[in-house]
Amino acid sequence: MKLTCDDPVILNQWHPLSSFDEIAEGATHHTVLLEQPVSYQMTSAGDVSVWLRDDIGCTLPLKRSYGFLWTCLGTPPDDIFPIFELDEPDRQNVATGVFGVNVSFGRAIENFLDMGHFPFVHTGILGEEPHTEVKEYDVEVSESRDEIMATRCRFYQPQASLASEAGADVDYVFRVPHINCALLYKSSPGYEAEGRMDVIYMFLQPMGPEWTRAHTGMCVIDMDSSYQGIRYFQQVIFGQDKSILENQQPKRLPLDTRAETPIRADKSAIAYRRWLTTKGLTYGVILALC
Repeated sequence: MKLTCDDPVILNQWHPLSSFDEIAEGATHHTVLLEQPVSYQMTSAGDVSVWLRDDIGCTLPLKRSYGFLWTCLGTPPDDIFPIFELDEPDRQNVATGVFGVNVSFGRAIENFLDMGHFPFVHTGILGEEPHTEVKEYDVEVSESRDEIMATRCRFYQPQASLASEAGADVDYVFRVPHINCALLYKSSPGYEAEGRMDVIYMFLQPMGPEWTRAHTGMCVIDMDSSYQGIRYFQQVIFGQDKSILENQQPKRLPLDTRAETPIRADKSAIAYRRWLTTKGLTYGVILALC
């Protein structure tokens, strides 16, 4: 069966479809991946299947990772990127919800990497005036790990997490291990001296070049806060981001770093665009002019 998307860079990736918290046993669920209708089902015994809805005989590869169901429309790599913190027993791994966003996955990744919007979009939670400066930080593009890392990031936050009791300067590490997935690691209240960090992740399901489902979650060193409390905290944050994302024009991500005026805070976004260009991605982006 001919697929609508013909970009092998994105076709040959694992993509999230749903958290297992949201899959009802015995029910057939329907979604869209890269403009292709996809269905999936889990039996009462826990067996899972995924297939192209328009070709019921065409089953798709699947993986269960990090509490999510993943599939691929092409030839996937053997493994999904590691998140070692999810194996630590003193953490809560909370699937914080899925959000439909009328924007390309690349735009959503760049918003996730941007600290500059914290005081203006997440006022009173992740930032506030006059603490608006994004200080110098480091960005590494690793060929061996095939990922982007932004380190030495630090930003003042009135309430960095549900467990926070006061405002503080918070250390951040941003990580992009997949073209449409990103993670951030941030200081965990009470564990700063140990260097342990909470993990917030966003796994994006590109439904089309300008439509995305964002599967979000948190892996926190907080066994006292309720699952629903942590879930609601992160839903408020993403709800604030959604309208900002959907008002961006163009909705596809320009790969030419000259297409939009960058500032110092955009260092990780510039690295991300160059990384996608190096990979040869064409789907959901505006190609750079030679």
